[in-house]
Amino acid sequence: MTSLIMIVVTTALVNNVVLSQFLGICSFLGVSKQIRTSASLGGAVIFVITIASAVASLLYDYVLLPLDLDYLKTIVFILVIAALVQMVEMFLKKTSPAVYKALGIYLPLITTNCAVLGVALTNVQDGYNLLESVLAGFGTAVGYTVAIVLLAGIRGRLEEADVPAPFQGAPIVLLCAALMAIAFMGFSGLALS
Repeated sequence: MTSLIMIVVTTALVNNVVLSQFLGICSFLGVSKQIRTSASLGGAVIFVITIASAVASLLYDYVLLPLDLDYLKTIVFILVIAALVQMVEMFLKKTSPAVYKALGIYLPLITTNCAVLGVALTNVQDGYNLLESVLAGFGTAVGYTVAIVLLAGIRGRLEEADVPAPFQGAPIVLLCAALMAIAFMGFSGLALS
């Protein structure tokens, strides 16, 4: 049980997909202008990564490995992710048009978000079983959501701040993201406990 909890904590905080591994930066920087939009994207990412981790694990263990087709894992995982994102996109368009519109191009970009594919490939590389893969996917997605919502909160405060002209816009956002990455390095001691 402790090892399962450590998988979630490690993937969410210690090896944060955005702030440690630098995967998923495009949507992290592009969508993090408002907390509500960031949280909505985070929810979509949690769903997609968690389900993609489960499906990828099952496909890898019960189809690709037995048929000696493990070299196709990247292509298969991309197809699984694309199908899941399409489902999320249709669901949001039907149930919450405002959130769908606010996410804009970044919702279909989850398909090409390297964080989603990275999690599926890392789970296979680490030899995780189905439960461990799901927990690693969930922890990674929660870590992504925490990071993007925190950055959105910081960006909201920066709009009211007196930022020097050379740092306005992208430079201050990148500087904040770098400082967040440094702050998240403080969680690295948790992995040793």
